[in-house]
Amino acid sequence: MDATDLAFAGIASQAELIRDGEVSSRELVELYLERIARVDPQINCFRVVLPERALEEARQADARRTHSGAGSGDERPLLGVPIALKDNLDLAGEVTANGSSAHGGPAAADAEMTKRLRAAGAVVIGKTHLPELAIMGATESATFGYSRNPWDPLHTTGGSSGGSAAAVAAGLVGAASASDGAGSIRIPASCCGVFGLKPQRGRVSLMPHRQHWQGMSVQGSVSRTVLDSALLLDVVSGAAAGDEDVAPPPSRPFIEAAQEPPGKLRIAYSPVPTIPTPVSKPVRGALEATAGLLRSLGHEAVETKPPYGDIGSNFIPRYLRGIADEVSITPNAERLERRTKGFAHMAAPITDGLIARVRADDQRHRERLGALFAEYDVLMTPVSAQPPVEVGRWTGLGALRTILGMVRVYPYTATWNATGQPAASVPAGFTDDGLPLSVQLIGRENDEATLLALAAQIESERPWAGRRPAIASEREAQADTASA
Repeated sequence: MDATDLAFAGIASQAELIRDGEVSSRELVELYLERIARVDPQINCFRVVLPERALEEARQADARRTHSGAGSGDERPLLGVPIALKDNLDLAGEVTANGSSAHGGPAAADAEMTKRLRAAGAVVIGKTHLPELAIMGATESATFGYSRNPWDPLHTTGGSSGGSAAAVAAGLVGAASASDGAGSIRIPASCCGVFGLKPQRGRVSLMPHRQHWQGMSVQGSVSRTVLDSALLLDVVSGAAAGDEDVAPPPSRPFIEAAQEPPGKLRIAYSPVPTIPTPVSKPVRGALEATAGLLRSLGHEAVETKPPYGDIGSNFIPRYLRGIADEVSITPNAERLERRTKGFAHMAAPITDGLIARVRADDQRHRERLGALFAEYDVLMTPVSAQPPVEVGRWTGLGALRTILGMVRVYPYTATWNATGQPAASVPAGFTDDGLPLSVQLIGRENDEATLLALAAQIESERPWAGRRPAIASEREAQADTASA
């Protein structure tokens, strides 16, 4: 396997190669450090790279593997595999910038998800960009600038996990942590042409935070393949002391679900967004093409109109109040961007009493939407109403104009943060201009297994991981060197 193929292999394959002695952790880390140095200046997805720390952790992982021997000692599932962390996840000794200059000092301890990744043997190679406080559907901030899409740097990575998605798409790391409060895993995965699963609420601990954005946010990942995400979810799942929400444990490992056919499913699909907004022709085409593929695989795919009702009255107050809550605990809030302060100001009328009433109304929305899932196993929609928009689409706008702009582009995702059920972004081809397209799969409560099995089946029929952005190609780098 050449260096470029290795960089794009994904973490499940890399873990197996390390276990079999085909590659060392140090070789992988050095490969990614070289690629980051060469490619990241063009797309700006890493806030900080940790070469000394990563190389030392790789040295330790290789020593453990050499000492133990295959099958006789340290068999942790990610031993020596490099990953990246979204920069709202604490890594002890490093600043958690959260997309802003308003951060405090270095984190005193790892977040729970970080602990679990490191306990599984993962090597943290760096931390990736996000918009300030993870608010935006574009990874852009006054402090750290624009992150750019590897497929076309004039277009957005999406947000808020755009740095993570761009890093994976460009082959700068095999997988990366991500979080999702209104689409922040699925939107960047869609924009960058990688796989992203928003787990069930409470599946992955948010500690040291009991909850985030009034129950809307979850932790997860973006990855090159479905199997990679299943492996990561097995590693990080489970409750921790202090969690407000706890999901029931799965009946079997997620990686097993991703490796077995889903059986014949009843799948509803719809281009209808939660709020009225134009849906582009390429987006509709990707949805219809995927429905056709599902029928060819033996599934029943039926176009329907989801009973969204007044779900916006549930997620919009929680989103705005969640931002205001985070502003209130930001160490140097006076440094926050004007727009971020504007979002917090919009939350002023959202009292504790209103939030309590909104949260008490959860069950009504879940029951109404749950009726669809009593009839169908999966709902399929677009992730975004448009292909990736241009970088800077909302630069200079205030909070109100920004949110009105974002909901017209991203009207499909926040519903499932309000209900808490799992949803995934699955690559679905490209526009004529070479920009990624995707579909969103939404599952029943606590049923990530069906989503993983179905997404893996789609992946096997329509592989996406083999197509790579030109910006990240070793051959492109060699051509540039030769022309210079």
